[in-house]
Amino acid sequence: MTDYAKLIDAETWAFIERTNSYYPPDTIDYTIAQQREIYDRMCREFFAGYPEGVAVETSAIATPSHDIPIRIYHNATPNAAAMVVYIHGGGFILGGLDSHDDVCAELCGRTGHEVVSVDYRLAPEHLHPAAFDDAMSAFEWAAGTYDCPVILCGDSAGGNLCAAVAHATRGRARKPVGQVLVYPGLGGDRSRGSYVTHAEAPMLTVRDLEFYKHIRTGGVDRTGDVTLSPLADADFANLPPTVLITAECDPLSSDGEAYRDRIVAAGGRATWFEEPGLVHGYLRARHTVGRARASFTRIVGAVTTLGKGSWAW
Repeated sequence: MTDYAKLIDAETWAFIERTNSYYPPDTIDYTIAQQREIYDRMCREFFAGYPEGVAVETSAIATPSHDIPIRIYHNATPNAAAMVVYIHGGGFILGGLDSHDDVCAELCGRTGHEVVSVDYRLAPEHLHPAAFDDAMSAFEWAAGTYDCPVILCGDSAGGNLCAAVAHATRGRARKPVGQVLVYPGLGGDRSRGSYVTHAEAPMLTVRDLEFYKHIRTGGVDRTGDVTLSPLADADFANLPPTVLITAECDPLSSDGEAYRDRIVAAGGRATWFEEPGLVHGYLRARHTVGRARASFTRIVGAVTTLGKGSWAW
C-alpha cells in the first residue's frame, strides 16, 4: 500500500483537499453534463489571471465538416523563434478554451512564444478519433499559418493527443520541432509500474482511466490503434525531441518513462522527469505548491529550449 502521507507534502495535500471540495473523487459517477459543470466551476475557482503584456484573441479553424475554436495568445515582447500548439487535458470529455486559459497565458508570458489553444471535440458526443482529427487539423493549420517552428505542448489527455500528432506527422516536410508532454496518458501497460503502485492515487485512479477510455472509444476495443495509444506504435524513430514531465503519485507516470525509453532506444532525443510527491492535475497548483511551481518552471524552460532548436538534456 502506497503511503501518501509520507510522499505528499502539506502544501500538496491542501491543494488536493481544495480540488476535492469543488470536484469530488466520485465525480465520474455523475452524468457527463454534471461532470462538465463541476469541472468548469473548479477551473474558474483556480483561475490565476493573465500575466502583464499577454493579449488574446478567440478564433476558429475551418474544416470541411466543422469549425475548431482556438484561442491565440500574444506576448507584448514576442519571441518569434517558435510557436506553441497547446492541447488541454480533461479525460477527452471535459475542458476547453477556458479550462486552461491561464496556463496558456502564462506559458505565452514566460516563453514569449505565441500559444494557440485548441478546443477539440469531446466524447461521448464525438468518439475517437474526433479529438485526434481536430488536434491534427490544428497542427496542420499552425504549420501552414506560421513561418516559425511549431512545438506541441499538452497535459494529460492533451499530452496523448500531442504524441499521437507527433507520430502521425513523421516524414512530412512540416512536423513539430519538439513536444512537451505533462502527465500524459500514452496507453501503457496497466499491469505494472505506476498503474499498480498508484492505482488509487489522489486526484486520478485507474478506475477513472478506465472510465475515460470507455467513454472516448464508445466501448470499442481499439487495441493497437496508435492514434489512441501512442505507446502501441512499433516504431519510435524520427519523433521530435520530447520532454516528458510526470507526477510521482499518478497511475500514468510510468507512461512517461516507457515513452522516453522507446524514443531513446530508437536513436531519438527524449528525457523524463518524475516530479516527487506531486499528483495528477498539479498544473492548477503552480501558484500555491512549491513543487508544482518548480515543475511549471521546468515546463516553461523545456518549451523555451525546444523553441530555439536546442537540446539541454
